[in-house]
Amino acid sequence: MPPSLSSWLVLASAEAAPPPLKEALLQRGLSLLQVAGRTELEAALSDRMVAVVMFDVAFAGMTLEGLRALMAECAPRSPLVLIAEPPSVGRAIEGVKAFAHDYVLKPLVVEDVLFVLDGACAMGAATPTQPSWVTGPDGAAQDIVGESGAMRAIWSLVARAAPSNATVLIGGETGTGKELVARRLHQLSPRASGPFVKVHCAALPDALLESELFGYEKGAFTGATARKAGRVELAQGGTLFLDEIGDVSAATQVKLLRVVQDRQYERLGGTETRRADVRFVAATHRDLRAMVAQGTFREDLYYRLNVVRIILPPLRERLEDLADLARYFVSLSCRANGLGHVSLTDAAREELSKERWPGNIRQLQNLIERLVVLNDSGNITGEDVRRELGEQQAPRPPASGEGLPEAKADANLDANPDAAPGSREMSEIDLKGAVSKAERRQIEKALLKAKGNRDLAARLLGVSLRTLYYKLRVYGFE
Repeated sequence: MPPSLSSWLVLASAEAAPPPLKEALLQRGLSLLQVAGRTELEAALSDRMVAVVMFDVAFAGMTLEGLRALMAECAPRSPLVLIAEPPSVGRAIEGVKAFAHDYVLKPLVVEDVLFVLDGACAMGAATPTQPSWVTGPDGAAQDIVGESGAMRAIWSLVARAAPSNATVLIGGETGTGKELVARRLHQLSPRASGPFVKVHCAALPDALLESELFGYEKGAFTGATARKAGRVELAQGGTLFLDEIGDVSAATQVKLLRVVQDRQYERLGGTETRRADVRFVAATHRDLRAMVAQGTFREDLYYRLNVVRIILPPLRERLEDLADLARYFVSLSCRANGLGHVSLTDAAREELSKERWPGNIRQLQNLIERLVVLNDSGNITGEDVRRELGEQQAPRPPASGEGLPEAKADANLDANPDAAPGSREMSEIDLKGAVSKAERRQIEKALLKAKGNRDLAARLLGVSLRTLYYKLRVYGFE
């Protein structure tokens, strides 16, 4: 029987959640599981697909660092929300600066908790395969692999830009490693001892994004039961990384311009002007210059962000790094999935070098993990690579329909719409049905290989967790 679709919110607290909160969570598709000790928490994180974790900073028998290590091992892709009483809010803020997504204050108010959880789940859905909070501010360097000429030029530019306080704009296709470059800039800067705080601008709607960035005052909106620090404030003395800056709305661009230009902002619902002592690093896969020309991105904000510009090359332009990257991801995947040694054969590396990698390093990492998890022999062969790459690729439509029976049939229908009424519609229905059956079989196969772990199944399929959840609902996996 396919695994259950329910997503779990694990609450690590000695205090029971209010009944209205439980009901509100169920309406959002989250099943609440409360744990009262470290052993229960470990079991909960190991045995379930956890959508989000809420952790009381007063939780008995575990420090925040202990929690960080546990989540890195058992739930590396689950966002974390801390719970604190007003006297201990300092610990919660330090936790957010280090690795947690956000915090809420006791007593828990339903609207406040839901507001924070909406942001956490949205950010979690946008988290890359290797989330940054697992490694922390000092761990990203181990993920940086590449000695090609193109990458040496990038690291030279990073080394020159890092000691300054200049704003940096990182460009490049999706999956090229923009966040790793942002972290290296932070690590090499005088602000390295301060926090590295990330905001994924594309993951949040305007209302959530503004409150995430600038925080809010008590009473600013329904559910704002206490003053809340935003990401700009949490990044004081450190670096604020604005990921996918090209996806923010025009209204948010105006607010960003002021804080980037004048280093000043106000909390949502507040009147006190606050000073932003942060270094701004932004990233996007979009062509901002083209967006400026089209009028969809503010020219003044573009020039403020584009002080130092770093453009990352796609993987197809640095294929000399491919073998090292593949070996690194094999080792990483073996450790992450508790597997023994797996090797790439020469034939496998040759097959990898033939791919154009439209998804860049992220596509390579997902492919390697799938190859490692599905491997039984300890050696990944060229045939293994060809098979998995073949399953990834969708059939490309021909440039012209000439010579194809299906295209000729459609041309005949266009010429004589009264002939064979309904034939084209039936053809489309049959095609959709065939695609659906094939898609369902692949999902079942991935779930079987992953032993019901939907996170791993999504990675095996090469789709986001949010996409997998959607497909599970469509195909009735309940």
